[in-house]
Amino acid sequence: MGGKTRKKVGLTFVHPGLKQLSDQLVRFSPVFRKVEQVERTNELLAQIQPDKSYPYQFICYRITLYRPDCYPHMFIEGKDLLHDLPLMMEALNGAVIEESEPAENGQDQEAEVQGWTIEDICARLGVCSKTIQRWKKLGLAGQTIVAKGRRRLIYDPQEVEQFVKDHPQEVERGTRFTQTTDAERDALLRRARRMAQVNGASITEISRRIALRTGRSVETVRALIKRHDRLNPETALFPKRNRPLTRQEKQLALEMHRRGTTVEILAKHFQRTRSMMRRALVEMRAQRLLGLNLDCIANADFDKASLAPQFVGSMPELELFETKRAQMKAPRDVPPELAPLYTVPLLTKDQEQHLFRKMNYLKYQAAKLRLKLCKKPDPETPEAPLELDPAKIKAQIVEEIEALLSEMTKVKELLIAANMRLVVNIAKRHSSMSDNFFELLSDGNMSLIRAVEKFDYSRGFKFSTYASWALMKNFARSIPDDRNRRERYVTGQDELLDLSADIRSDEQEILSRQRSQAESIQKLLKHLDPRERQIVTLRAGLENQARALTLEEIGQRFGITKERVRQLHARSMKKLRCLAESQHLDLV
Repeated sequence: MGGKTRKKVGLTFVHPGLKQLSDQLVRFSPVFRKVEQVERTNELLAQIQPDKSYPYQFICYRITLYRPDCYPHMFIEGKDLLHDLPLMMEALNGAVIEESEPAENGQDQEAEVQGWTIEDICARLGVCSKTIQRWKKLGLAGQTIVAKGRRRLIYDPQEVEQFVKDHPQEVERGTRFTQTTDAERDALLRRARRMAQVNGASITEISRRIALRTGRSVETVRALIKRHDRLNPETALFPKRNRPLTRQEKQLALEMHRRGTTVEILAKHFQRTRSMMRRALVEMRAQRLLGLNLDCIANADFDKASLAPQFVGSMPELELFETKRAQMKAPRDVPPELAPLYTVPLLTKDQEQHLFRKMNYLKYQAAKLRLKLCKKPDPETPEAPLELDPAKIKAQIVEEIEALLSEMTKVKELLIAANMRLVVNIAKRHSSMSDNFFELLSDGNMSLIRAVEKFDYSRGFKFSTYASWALMKNFARSIPDDRNRRERYVTGQDELLDLSADIRSDEQEILSRQRSQAESIQKLLKHLDPRERQIVTLRAGLENQARALTLEEIGQRFGITKERVRQLHARSMKKLRCLAESQHLDLV
């Protein structure tokens, strides 16, 4: 057996990317590099799983230890790698032998071949060379020798026979992976096309049915169909498999997955592979994260890793808080609709400080992680919207961001629940002005949520002070608007005229007051720096009665960040308030 000459097999690659990589390595790599690349390719081959997809850049890095910038979106099926990587190893080995220098006596160093070659095993067991490559994962190891100037891989016959005894099921399964002839392939494809047109079944179902009828393995039939569709897109049996999912399809898949649909069912529904569906789901989850507002009250200590356990730890006196929560009961005179508000005790100042800091820290870390999914910003337009980089989207990063936001939401909900009774108390003071107390309460809840997001805990104030001011300001604005809106549609009720106070004013007096206020404002603005004066003017919409600009729009005009605009505006307004108080100006 050992003396049998080896027939040269034509290198027919399935994936064009691997063929191009093989050609480049054969042409440009030195001999010692080729030997190392063969070893790394062999190690990679043992780790490939046929039902998974692998990025081209990852494959190239594992073989060459160099990660290229080209083809960032190319993925290679595991089955194609199992077919092409042995061909790449054979090409590299052949190049090594051709480039190797002869021995000093002009003769090639030879070793007598003692064992079975891959062709010998294929002939004895009735399997193909790809099957033997897969058996390497199960422990079938060969030895590389140089015989007659050629490197050859041989196997010990005793080890092969022992392998057959230890793995009878794998050997029996491998006998069904024999190569098909052209006539057999054409017959299988015709049958698969008929079944796809008549039944509309998936590629897995069709492969299983054909395998039962022909005695071939399911993997062989499926690989044959996929290879035909890839090489012949105009006559593909499953054309959707090679077409990328549209954005609408990805959005639908994400909604179905959230409702409990498994990835396997999604792959069958959209006629795609499971790996493709997983990538689409991760991409849409990343796109959803990109649309979230992650602005927070930043702190210089947030970047100190040593303080992270302190920031995300439990709040002070947690056990006492939980004990009070277990003892909370709603008063008897409280309506049933408001009873849930009395299940969370009030927070101390230290607890509030900890929770607000934790909420903003989690949001800050989530925003920081989100940048890893995005393209690098253009230095010329630093305030441009974030844009996802498909090559950087990883499921692990998306899951970490979602976990941070989930924890942040829990903290935020606790802060809101602990201050809901404040909304009830302030709403009761204004309930006489409104016809519907619960509408007023709902409006106050929205104002409370905004206050939780905007509260600057670092100033040391109690949150109830800030929230009370925000709620009263909101009610003072919304109640008259709501009442005017209702009275606008009241007709035929003369008693309304008797109950309503005469709130009409002299038009000339109003215009004179407005002119006086405008002059006072312009006089105050002159005390500001030019940039501060322009920021306040744009923010208030005082420039030619234009609309008020957002912080982001103002930042784009000045070439600074939104946060910097907020800081400058707050500083400017503080100056104006101090000036107005010192000059006793009435600007209301």
